[in-house]
Amino acid sequence: MGDWEGAVEDMVGASSFWGGKRVFITGHTGFKGAWLALWLTDLGAEVTGYALPPPTTPSLYDLANVGSRLHHVEGDVRDLAALARAVREARPEIVFHLAAQSLVRLSYDDPVGTYAANVMGTVNLLEAVRQDGGARAVVCVTSDKCYENRETSRAYREDDAMGGYDPYSSSKGCSELVVSAYRRSFFSPTDGARDVPRIASVRAGNVIGGGDWAKDRLVPDLLNGFAAGLRPRIRFPMAIRPWQHVFEPLDGYLTVARHLWGGDPSLAEGWNFGPDETDARPVGWIADRLAELWGDNAGWDRTGEPQPHEAHVLKLNCAKARERLGWKPVWGLDEGLQQTVAWRRALERGAEMEEFGLNQLRMRQTASTDA
Repeated sequence: MGDWEGAVEDMVGASSFWGGKRVFITGHTGFKGAWLALWLTDLGAEVTGYALPPPTTPSLYDLANVGSRLHHVEGDVRDLAALARAVREARPEIVFHLAAQSLVRLSYDDPVGTYAANVMGTVNLLEAVRQDGGARAVVCVTSDKCYENRETSRAYREDDAMGGYDPYSSSKGCSELVVSAYRRSFFSPTDGARDVPRIASVRAGNVIGGGDWAKDRLVPDLLNGFAAGLRPRIRFPMAIRPWQHVFEPLDGYLTVARHLWGGDPSLAEGWNFGPDETDARPVGWIADRLAELWGDNAGWDRTGEPQPHEAHVLKLNCAKARERLGWKPVWGLDEGLQQTVAWRRALERGAEMEEFGLNQLRMRQTASTDA
C-alpha cells in the first residue's frame, strides 16, 4: 500500500475524496446505514454492504432503491467466517461498522442477542479487518448511551467512563472497549507496523430523519400515529436527549474517515457527534413540535403503563470534534424536524424516494458549503 507518512489526501470537496474509494459498510440495510450508503454512492464511492435483510417493512433501503447502487452481501456480523470472506473479497480501503441491535427496549427482551450482535459483531468486524490487512481507515459506530450515565446535566466527553444500565447501553460500552483493545493490541503504529489501519469509534445522539420505522422509537411512533389519525402514547415526556438529524452524525463519520485516511494516529480514538446544547430537548417538546409541523389536529398522550428503565438526561460534549476536525452541525433541530416531516409527506404523496432523499442530502451539503 506504500508509505503513509505525510500522505494526506487533497480534499478539495467531498466528491473528489470519495470518488472511486472502495468502502465497506456493515448494517447498510438499516436506517443510518442506508442513508450512509446513499450518501457515499452519490459521492462516487464503490460501496459493498454487508447486512441482514432490512429490519423493518417498509424500509429506507427499499424505498430509496439503495440496493441498486452498491454490491449487497447478505450476512450476519455474528458469523466471522462469512464476514471475513466478504471483507476479503471487497478489498475495502475504508470500513464503516454500523450493524447492531439498536433499540433499548428490545435489549430487555433479548439481552443475549443484543450482546452477540453489538459486542461479538464488533469483534468479528475488527478481526476480519485484521485478517485481510488492506483497509486504511475503520470507523466503528457505537452510541451516546455507551457512557456510564450519572443522570446529571453535564454533557459527556470522550474520556468519560463507559457503562450502561440496560443491556443495549452496556453492550455499546463493551463495544467501545473492544475497539480500544483491538486498536492498542493490533492496530498501533508504535509496534513497527506502518500500514496498520487507523481505527476510530463514533458516538452520536438521538437521530431523526426520513425512513425510520424502528419500533418503540419516538419519531417513527409519532409520525406513524399522526398518519393514521391516532394520538400516540409517550413513555417519558420529560426525558432529555441530544436530538439531531441523521445527516449530522453521518457527516461526522465521513469527516473522521477522511482524517484517518491521512494517517494521523492521534485521531484514532473516540469521537462525539451531537447537536448544539440548545438542541438537547425533552421528549414532550419534540412531540409537540412534530404535531405542529404535521398539522391535521395531530396530538399525543402520555402512557400510564409501567416502563423499563431509560436514562432521563443525556447530553454530549462535542468540543473535540469541533476543535480538532473542524466539524459542526449544519441543520439544527428544528430544520431536522421539518426535513423529517417533509420526507414522510413526500412518501405519502407518492414521490420517488431515491430522488427525494438525494435532493435532501444535496440540500444539506449546499448548506454546509454556505455555512
